[in-house]
Amino acid sequence: MLFSNVTTLGGMRFNQILLVFGMADLSFSLADLSFGHLDTLPDYLRAGTLDAFYLRPQPLLLQLITSDISLRRIARAAVGGAALGIGLATAGAPPGPRTAALLVIAVVSGYATFAGLFVWAAGLQFFLLDGSEMTNAFVYGGRYAATQPASVWSRPLKLVFGFFFPMAFTAYLPAVTMLGLPGSEWLPAWLGWCAPVAAVWSWAMGLLCWRWGVRHYQGGGG
Repeated sequence: MLFSNVTTLGGMRFNQILLVFGMADLSFSLADLSFGHLDTLPDYLRAGTLDAFYLRPQPLLLQLITSDISLRRIARAAVGGAALGIGLATAGAPPGPRTAALLVIAVVSGYATFAGLFVWAAGLQFFLLDGSEMTNAFVYGGRYAATQPASVWSRPLKLVFGFFFPMAFTAYLPAVTMLGLPGSEWLPAWLGWCAPVAAVWSWAMGLLCWRWGVRHYQGGGG
């Protein structure tokens, strides 16, 4: 619908944005497959059934991560993978080891970044009452932001989704680096190589919130 009215968006053509969408959607879908069920933590807290996990000799977070794998979510990853393949074939990315390295860095770091966001959101649930919708605003909203060219964001959005929740590092910045595009204000193209740093930041904040939340939790009986 957008590209029936414009030829470029944020300095990117349709096939270039398809590359951004493919990397972001594939990374998010893989993270959602393995970490997405952490958003059921509020149900455990309300029912008091989280206490049962403390009786087992494994870390609480590891138990929750491995408690459910929804294979039906693989179809979503297939959509992202197909978009990524078409984008790579048509966007003009030069073939070679540099493009391959950027692609691997983007997908792996994007997966880790989104996974860290799921842990981050889960840690906040220990303090919020029915707060899953609020945290989903930056987890699933971050996924939507990641599929768009960050060059169209206002400065406040660049601060929020460019650096605090580092969505620009999951796809947009690796894509502009891969395609040789100039990037945008506050988000130069060379930052595409820094996607692993964004993943480390996401996990650092996620584990900090998780540790804080677990220490705050006093059991189903309060």
